Amino acid sequence: MVGASADRATPAQAGGGLRRDVGLAGLTSVSVGSVIGSGWLFGAQNAAALAGPAVLVSWVLAAVVCVVLALTYAELGAACPLSGGTARYTYLSHGMLGGFFAGWVSWLQAVTLAPVETVASLNYLSANWWPGLVHDVDGQHVLTGRGTAVAVGFVITFTLINLVGVRRLAEGNNLVVLWKIAIPVLTILVIATQAFHRSNFDLHGVHGGGGFAPFGLKGILLALSGGVLFSYQGFEQAVQLGGEARRPERDLPRAVLIAIVGGSLLYLALQVCFIAATDPHKIAAAGWAKLASNSLGPFYDLATVLGLTWLATILQLDAIISPGGTAMVYISTTSRLSFALGRTGAPASLARVNSRRVPWVGVVLAAVVGCLMFLPFGSWAKLVNYTTSATFFMYALAPVAVLTLRRALPDNSRTYRVPAARVWTPAAFALASLIVYWSGFVIDWRVGVAMLFGVGLLAAGRARQPKHLREALHPRAVAWIPVWVLGIIGLTAIGPDYVQGREILPFYLDMIVVVGFSLAIFAWAVRSALPAAAVRENLGRMRAEVESESAALEVADARI
Repeated sequence: MVGASADRATPAQAGGGLRRDVGLAGLTSVSVGSVIGSGWLFGAQNAAALAGPAVLVSWVLAAVVCVVLALTYAELGAACPLSGGTARYTYLSHGMLGGFFAGWVSWLQAVTLAPVETVASLNYLSANWWPGLVHDVDGQHVLTGRGTAVAVGFVITFTLINLVGVRRLAEGNNLVVLWKIAIPVLTILVIATQAFHRSNFDLHGVHGGGGFAPFGLKGILLALSGGVLFSYQGFEQAVQLGGEARRPERDLPRAVLIAIVGGSLLYLALQVCFIAATDPHKIAAAGWAKLASNSLGPFYDLATVLGLTWLATILQLDAIISPGGTAMVYISTTSRLSFALGRTGAPASLARVNSRRVPWVGVVLAAVVGCLMFLPFGSWAKLVNYTTSATFFMYALAPVAVLTLRRALPDNSRTYRVPAARVWTPAAFALASLIVYWSGFVIDWRVGVAMLFGVGLLAAGRARQPKHLREALHPRAVAWIPVWVLGIIGLTAIGPDYVQGREILPFYLDMIVVVGFSLAIFAWAVRSALPAAAVRENLGRMRAEVESESAALEVADARI
């Protein structure tokens, strides 16, 4: 890290630093474009298969969870507008180790998004245009050998585009987002006018299907990590561009809240449309649980059954454009996180850039790891579960940062403040921990193993640094992190298995235990934060770091 005073000149004054060119429209389009990806193509079907019509409750619960978390990001983005903010806030509050953990978890979730979106595209393509890309394995659509090869080809294509530079892609992002919004809205309007079976919402199940909540509360909770919460992910992407926002104090909170509220309304409407348009006889014969295994593309299938071939064609085009655009954005996001890790303890090679000022090592690493993800997680549903777990480990760090940075940086301008923060921030941390818990032991232990790789990466990076350049680790400030991670994974091992039905720690009681454990960890995390003077010093260093990155990051040249 380069030492600097917090009073260093702003980028505009210094003649360097990231250009503050991104306005409200650009920030909003980044977050909205991230929220509307493959989630709308498959979320409604997969979630309904897990919870039946009661999945509407899942969407509302998910919206509440994400709004609470979005409020914390809105305050952080307004108070400390830093590029790559999700990784940097914990660095400010808990030092180098905390920042590295936040950055590594952010990287773990971001690196999965390109594979997730690619698999979604191939599912729709396999439905008609390119058969044989996926096949059914235990009720899930998994990539075949041919499908894996095509998926790798997609990721390589996205990688090459990023290596050339993303300036034109960034300039056209607003048009892509308009397409992403228009197609789901068109789908809702057209299908809802052609088929709307009110009986599918029947509370008592007189028409078959098990009624409104055929799988009870467990189904509602399982649907949260089975596609619902994944669909909302990405609302914080505007915060990642905090260092390039023209008016961050005003625009970052607005962009984040617009993305989550708008996304919530859209996904609820899509879910109502899907449930209402599904043939009641099909539900009565096979049940909600069979819906996901019988369809490669839910809205494509509905359009085909209703004779709307023109809409089916548009949906297959959208299955390439919408997830493909999100995949390219996340390869770029992952490379930026790799770049930041290379500047904060990981091997410095991660921060290398090419002649176009693109962090090429990070881009290539994201592509390689993304392709490897196809091997253990060959289906959209499995990739989504992994991504959701890693994402909410990341999201849980923001509420901790809100309280600690309020204490350490009371004079920082905050155009938005989380109301009743001492209530909402621990609640947000507990909710995020619950989401990780509901992801299940099989997923969570794999995320835990991936976190261990981060420890090795950090150790390798520090071993190559001269001792006088190694930043202090402040291990006492982050002692709560391994206890929290291992505690949540341990609880998933003894709690009810929502998939296989195992139940050691009884249902309901398990959630009380998780919440109590999370609140204790939250209190520990806030108390263990760095002293205010150290936080201010970290902020000065971070500002200098962000300004210096303009000489290395392609996004500094992009006017969104």
